[in-house]
Amino acid sequence: MTSIFSKIVTGEIHSYKVAETKDFFAFLDINPLAEGHTLVIPKKETDYIFDIEDNNLAALFVFAKKVAKAIEKNVTCKRIGIAVIGLEVPHAHIHLIPINKVSDIDFSRPKLTLSKERLNEIALKISSSVKF
Repeated sequence: MTSIFSKIVTGEIHSYKVAETKDFFAFLDINPLAEGHTLVIPKKETDYIFDIEDNNLAALFVFAKKVAKAIEKNVTCKRIGIAVIGLEVPHAHIHLIPINKVSDIDFSRPKLTLSKERLNEIALKISSSVKF
């Protein structure tokens, strides 16, 4: 069955795209822990991140690094935290989350509610800073 993330990649479901290459896609989480919380995925649907072939996994993390650097330029934070949980959607993905303290990456915290306009503004700022 096609995952929601695959539908985002094909455009069947709208997203706030931050970056895209032939193999990878990054978009804002619409239920973020912080402004700029971004999801990074391989376009090839794979459920478990450690089932991705080594060279593709390495390339995914290099792509995520470039997106993280762009988030840092546009969101006030000390670091970009990274999380790979893999239980909520059966499509491997990396969370990139702007953080100032360890508790900022606690997924049990209430999520932010941002307007479509604010999500679009954040996505445009970050995407304009991604360097490939």
